Amino acid sequence: MSNTSFLQKTLAGETSMGLQYCLPNGMCVQVLDEGVIRFEPHDAKTSVLDLVVSCGIHGNETAPVELVEQLIERILKQELRVKSRILFIFGNVAALRTGKRFVEEDMNRLFNRTPDVDDGVEKRRAMMLEMHVGRFFGDNTTPRFHYDLHTAIHGSLIEKFAIYPLPKPGCRFSAQEIARLSLAGVDTVLLQSTKSSTFSYSSNFKYDAHAFTIELGSARPFGQNGGIDLSKMDAYLSGLIQGDLPQPDLIPPQVQIFRVSREIPKTSDDFQFAIDAKTDNFTPLPKGLTLAVDAGVPFVISEDDARIIFPNPAVPPGQRAGLVIVPARNFLAEQ
Repeated sequence: MSNTSFLQKTLAGETSMGLQYCLPNGMCVQVLDEGVIRFEPHDAKTSVLDLVVSCGIHGNETAPVELVEQLIERILKQELRVKSRILFIFGNVAALRTGKRFVEEDMNRLFNRTPDVDDGVEKRRAMMLEMHVGRFFGDNTTPRFHYDLHTAIHGSLIEKFAIYPLPKPGCRFSAQEIARLSLAGVDTVLLQSTKSSTFSYSSNFKYDAHAFTIELGSARPFGQNGGIDLSKMDAYLSGLIQGDLPQPDLIPPQVQIFRVSREIPKTSDDFQFAIDAKTDNFTPLPKGLTLAVDAGVPFVISEDDARIIFPNPAVPPGQRAGLVIVPARNFLAEQ
């Protein structure tokens, strides 16, 4: 077996579509695309669940990439017994090679879109990744999961948190899925309030997967992630790979649930924040604060107990410059 990892081969441009092969323990492997690899039991019909784990959608968010690299290598070394179908994705390979967030535009704003005449590195890649996910899930009736792993581009008062995409009409947020995330060390969840162009929303909306965008610390270069403890996420994903799907009944008391109250729109190049652009995620916002001004129009905080996440005034006009969130105190009652 080669001493070069699948990630190293991907970054070197040495991965592409290949024929399926099986290891001595009966587990089958197929490379489907650059940075995309599938594992499944010899008889795929025996799979306990279908799991997509993606990372590197932003090229400077490396801690999840290193975690996924380790999981892949443990499977290839037959240290993990595969009893579920797994699709691992290194998302924005071109950006990972440069260590930058993206090459041309933010890939996590390019999913679930109507194809247009525009072209670009991230647009093509996002479309291909959605195709791979759709083919992977196919017509299977086993439970579907997609965890899109990220790190934040600046500080956060809460290190690990998940964004739960808005459910399809007639569906609800799942308390059990939130409880499962707690087993992975993610004790804060944000409930989205609108449709989205993120990878996790695409899998939820198009393929009925239990999907989350999961933030796991701050963005750092490869090899500098020692301060981020991903042991619980590692153990949780390892369990899913081996067919262990926990069935928690209750959300643990330490879990915090927020809902997105409003997006902060950027409509012009005159947009200005009243706060530092590097303000930590989950920083409280006092009621009555003029948070931003855009082309002379103020954005005023009207919510009680409001906080901010993802403040980023550098986005192009037409995108959000951040989110205002509030505690979802009545989550269970509303479900």
